[in-house]
Amino acid sequence: MDDDGGLVDAGAEPDLDDTIDSDHRVQSSIGRGARALFDWALVVAIALTVALVVRAFLLAHFVVEGSSMYSTLTTGDRVFVNKLSYRLHEPNRGDVVVLHEIRGTSERDLIKRVIGLEGEEIEMRSCEVRIDGQLLVEPYLDPTVVTPGNCGGDFGPLTVPSDTVFVMGDNRAGSQDSRALGPIPTDDIVGRAFVVFWPRSDWQWL
Repeated sequence: MDDDGGLVDAGAEPDLDDTIDSDHRVQSSIGRGARALFDWALVVAIALTVALVVRAFLLAHFVVEGSSMYSTLTTGDRVFVNKLSYRLHEPNRGDVVVLHEIRGTSERDLIKRVIGLEGEEIEMRSCEVRIDGQLLVEPYLDPTVVTPGNCGGDFGPLTVPSDTVFVMGDNRAGSQDSRALGPIPTDDIVGRAFVVFWPRSDWQWL
């Protein structure tokens, strides 16, 4: 039929321009898909790299096990640890720190509080800690947990050696710390625990 009939000869050769245009659209579609896949793979790779760098050098999280820091921390609490802190400054008294595995304890990592700094003389009598003869005020202790006669006994006086800190748990009667393990080398400090982020009911700055 002529053009008015709307029929096309089935045996006619296809229009070359239409074929090329169709192939171009397919190739363009494949190209866009490949680029999108590459972009997503790049984003994931960058995110993983950043996460690994952050975990290795800046931030880590730990899960608390045991009661040595009760009632400040309890089993199951998850804390963020700033691993950069002590590359910028020395530990401060009162810091809650995570320590690498210490010989003499079955725990892989310990979480304790810094009580004594290098060069200081520390002792405890009747649950009261004195630094260079001055009473240490410890508002973080729970008075229902740390009571006279329930601190694990007296100790000291002891002078904290250079490049070490003296650490104790907030649950003085239930903590294996520097009273038994001795002062801890600062190189064994993983970082400073600064917040409990889970469970939400236990959220707090440390």
